[in-house]
Amino acid sequence: MIMSDDDILAPRKSRSGERSGATFSGTQARGPIIDQDGHEVRPEAIRPETLEQGFREFRFEFGQGSGNANPFGNLTREQRIARIEAIAKLLDVAFVVPGTNIRYGIDGLIGLIPVVGDIITTAISLWLVREARALGAPWYITARMLGNVAVDGVVGIVPFAGDAFDVMFRANMRNVRLLRRWLDKQPRV
Repeated sequence: MIMSDDDILAPRKSRSGERSGATFSGTQARGPIIDQDGHEVRPEAIRPETLEQGFREFRFEFGQGSGNANPFGNLTREQRIARIEAIAKLLDVAFVVPGTNIRYGIDGLIGLIPVVGDIITTAISLWLVREARALGAPWYITARMLGNVAVDGVVGIVPFAGDAFDVMFRANMRNVRLLRRWLDKQPRV
């Protein structure tokens, strides 16, 4: 059965020839309003001017009460270190070549895309260096980390040979080791 545009856009009459008694305008409620946590919102709690504005003022609020934590918000030092380590492992050693002990990560896979892939993985690596700096890593540690990222990025541009180098060099894991050694020497506060 094929429907015409008129059937789609106009309300249909019932089989008895009468229109359905259920008509709704935009201001009438069609049922209870439920928030993202599954709780019913009282109609008096909603301001009419908010409904008229629609989604123009739509925003996310990350806070303690919503149950969703902001992944880029105020994390503890240990949480930041754990996140850096997890991303470095994902980039460099997440997978194993079957039948061998050769480990590779998404850095090697994304790097197979000429130029763009290397730019993406270098940007992620630079973000990891920025996070290390935010943890208080001194200039000589971040300089060595930037050197590792630069070598990985420049050599990675070479097709295939650069990707093999990415798999073996593992710049992100080197950077995490540098950061971890420096952190282990710091006094606990």
